[in-house]
Amino acid sequence: MTTPIRLLIADDHPIVRDGLRAAFTAEPGIEVAGEAANGAEAVRLATALGVDVVLMDLRMPEMDGVQAIRRLRAERPEIRVLVLTTYDTDADVLPAIEAGATGYLLKDAPTAELLRAVRASHRGETVLSPSVAGVLVGQVRKPARGALSPRELEVLRLVAGGATNREAAARLFISEASIKTHLLHVYAKLDVRDRASAVAEAYRRGLLP
Repeated sequence: MTTPIRLLIADDHPIVRDGLRAAFTAEPGIEVAGEAANGAEAVRLATALGVDVVLMDLRMPEMDGVQAIRRLRAERPEIRVLVLTTYDTDADVLPAIEAGATGYLLKDAPTAELLRAVRASHRGETVLSPSVAGVLVGQVRKPARGALSPRELEVLRLVAGGATNREAAARLFISEASIKTHLLHVYAKLDVRDRASAVAEAYRRGLLP
């Protein structure tokens, strides 16, 4: 007989852990080696119990799932981490994948899909819920962060030189509304909230001489 996949369930809700344990207990080839109620405990138990796969929630006390994934990736890279959460926004998906998660499923996934995902993760395969795959595709299609257009750079240079919106509009022969729109795009691409921060970030990135 082949050695069973040793699984750790990490979720701060006892009722969720109970349901997951029940789903896996009857599954041949998968053994629930332990349970963790937060990210710090998940990291500790994953190492102590010698597990193969961690089923990881993201929003937990003490240490969240992303931090725990990052720690496991650094300390025990052979352990696969499969995220199981209710959240599928950019702010949740991207950090988890970047931290090193092997897969990302939502808690409304059918039990059969979850069982297949654990086995696939153990083999090192990437498993994604359809909505999560859509988030990643959408992110790839977005323009690169910080890739300012020539016009946006012109506006930013004038702002860095102390020009007001009205003065910048006059210099570039466009409306003040257009200047405001260009600045909003600049803020989004540089991940800042105001003019001063945009100028500082542009200098830091070498976008301004």
